[in-house]
Amino acid sequence: MIYYLGNLRSRIRFQIRPTQILVLGFLVIIILGAFLLNLPVASKEGHSIGFLDALFTSTSAVCVTGLVVVNTFEHWSMFGKTIILILIQIGGLGFMTLTTAFFIIMGRRITLKERLVIQEALNQYNLSGMVKLVRSVVIGTFLVESIGALFLAFRFVPEYGVATGLFYSIFHSISAFCNAGFDIIGSSLTPYYNDFLVNITVMALIILGGLGFTVWINILQNNKRRRERGLTFRESVYKLSLHTKLVLVISISLILIGWGFFFIAEFGNPSTLGDMSLYEKLIASLFQSVTTRTAGFNSMDLAEMNDASKFVTILFMFIGGSPAGTAGGVKTVTIGIILLTIISTVRGKERTEAFNRTIPEGVIRKAIAVVVISLGVVVLVTTLLSLSENAEFMDVFFEAMSAFGTVGLSLGLTSELTSFGKLVVMVTMFIGRLGPITMALAFTMRGRRANNNIKKPEERVMVG
Repeated sequence: MIYYLGNLRSRIRFQIRPTQILVLGFLVIIILGAFLLNLPVASKEGHSIGFLDALFTSTSAVCVTGLVVVNTFEHWSMFGKTIILILIQIGGLGFMTLTTAFFIIMGRRITLKERLVIQEALNQYNLSGMVKLVRSVVIGTFLVESIGALFLAFRFVPEYGVATGLFYSIFHSISAFCNAGFDIIGSSLTPYYNDFLVNITVMALIILGGLGFTVWINILQNNKRRRERGLTFRESVYKLSLHTKLVLVISISLILIGWGFFFIAEFGNPSTLGDMSLYEKLIASLFQSVTTRTAGFNSMDLAEMNDASKFVTILFMFIGGSPAGTAGGVKTVTIGIILLTIISTVRGKERTEAFNRTIPEGVIRKAIAVVVISLGVVVLVTTLLSLSENAEFMDVFFEAMSAFGTVGLSLGLTSELTSFGKLVVMVTMFIGRLGPITMALAFTMRGRRANNNIKKPEERVMVG
């Protein structure tokens, strides 16, 4: 009997997949955060906010989204703000990354099961080097956040005092790097729309967090290789991985395209850029381009933008940042692969190629699946919110995309959501943070594997 129970317990443990561990881990952190934020001590007034709103705030923080039902500066006490900050850091790095880092410090051996979960969490193809990767990610994250906080302290400490200024600097540095969009200023970064130091620092943190940890490591290793072998800059760029090249090219292109578009589209709008100087228009439109894809900060009134700018913002939120980073969305590389596949098809090529490399068919199928499932989620959420909320369609569509892309930008609908609407947005943020493929794998039954060596007969169908 004892043998049977032990064998059953080991089988149950074995059947829990890495994707399910990720989902359960995030759920536990969110619920724990909700209980802490629901405590009276978390509120400035000493009253409980209510479990639903506490759960919404915890979900938004862990999923590094930034959508809020109450003003973070006005409602939460120092205890509440600290809890939110901790939840943002856990959500940005991932609970498994921080847990592994703690195990490394304690000298505990990392098991194969835990390495598989880390591999899934950081979206890696190879299982080797997981512990070293986690160590690099944690050290790099804290280093970049510390530098960001130092730069922000030059502005916030003189303005708010040493203690408050340092907390503001640390909070906004972590929030920016984790692409969370939470602020404790009260009106995001609109008071600093023309401040060069704040804008550049926050944008740099957003971009670094959104590039992805894999890109960081590849660039650093490549730079080390360049110094050791005496390679030229062009030769070192050529040796970057295909993933890194795609991330850099697509990210820079999107930033420049967005910068130009928002500058032109809002140039004469008196409610956004119209009354600003040329310098202020340039830096505000650049900030909007950078923050739109997943960060959630804003330096101008989004509700006053014209419909074209709102629609482009929605498109950028859907794309999001890059894989294995703190950003949300379907990711830059996913969109890039689909565009490259379309170009190859139009040109009559049988393979999808980029930088003299062929992209595997399996990667292309996964990219298509991510985009199609994501579109399905956004359409469903938009429909549900349209039925439950008394709001304009653009506001609803914007909210749904912001939640899925874990962006945190809003046209003012979040604080007016019904209880059902809050539940829908919470689920959307959760799906957006973990990714539609991860969620699908976590909740689907694992059936018997088909024999992949058997190829079924081909038959053509009409497309287009």
